[in-house]
Amino acid sequence: MPSPIINNTIQAVILASTSCVIGQLISAYRRETLFTIDLTRLTQFIIFAVLNSPPNFLWQTFLEQSFPSTHLVPTSSALKAASENDEKKLDHEEKTHTLLEPKLSISNTIMKFLLDQTIGAALNTLLFSLVFAGFQGANFAQAVQIARQDFWSLIFAGMKLWPFVTLVNFTLVKSVQSRQLVSGLANVGWGVYLSLIAAGE
Repeated sequence: MPSPIINNTIQAVILASTSCVIGQLISAYRRETLFTIDLTRLTQFIIFAVLNSPPNFLWQTFLEQSFPSTHLVPTSSALKAASENDEKKLDHEEKTHTLLEPKLSISNTIMKFLLDQTIGAALNTLLFSLVFAGFQGANFAQAVQIARQDFWSLIFAGMKLWPFVTLVNFTLVKSVQSRQLVSGLANVGWGVYLSLIAAGE
């Protein structure tokens, strides 16, 4: 059975391909030209997904391990039983595993959100700019210059989408794998935007 990181990469490739094709459809519509799939651009998006997905999966895993979303607290029934010194009820709750329940850690959620929207966003933006500049034939120095020029415009564009997606992920979605799926679905729309940028539109 493939590992979660491989499954996530395959999923990212499928979603990146989808967003690239949609972006090309929009380009053809705007230009009023016949739609044909640009295989070069599609291949570039697939390569970028393969390069970008594993580090992002490891980053999200690191965030969750360092700042767990939840911590265990006594259930209301357990607190009531404890306040009444009801040992029998407490024993029953322990046997039925209802003594403790997970509760969202606000401080950890805030920390993950801040790290993801600063360090994570910056690294993803730089990687996109550098890789696609390389695809366009730029050498390293030129790619760095392009990345500097594009950085803030991409960051500000991303702020219209990713803080909301990140907040939903960290507060409502439990596993890293599921969060990657949510991000991947949101990334279809973001990928369309990036596809249009890559096409110079």
